[in-house]
Amino acid sequence: MKTEDKELFDNVNIFGLGSENTAYAKYFVGNSYLNPLTVPGESAVFLANVTFEPKCRNNWHIHRAKSGGGQILICTAGEGWYQEEGKQAISLEPGKVITIPANVKHWHGAKKDSWFSHIAVEVPGEETSNEWLEPVTDDIYFNL
Repeated sequence: MKTEDKELFDNVNIFGLGSENTAYAKYFVGNSYLNPLTVPGESAVFLANVTFEPKCRNNWHIHRAKSGGGQILICTAGEGWYQEEGKQAISLEPGKVITIPANVKHWHGAKKDSWFSHIAVEVPGEETSNEWLEPVTDDIYFNL
């Protein structure tokens, strides 16, 4: 369900908005929010609900890993976009699951006219890290 209405979105965002994502704000265009669903160190897998305001998207980035690694996105509310470098963007709606292999350059975020949330699952692996890259240009984003 595409919506710019924050109150309506909050009613369907079942995993909650969380706190403003200030720690990673420099890697986003617009405001995002983070609601951790697991506690780091208590599980081998970290899960968090990430919420994007309309027009918000993260920078191009790569989940690096020697083996294993990558990320899984489970879309839960609103509508967004996912795009791998050199490929067409994929529309994201609740129920859509995206598997992002390690070492693939990509970005994800809200559509220009909708709030969006997904659960981000960090896939365990060997020698994992995130490499944050350049912002997604307005030309790429607004032409979707």
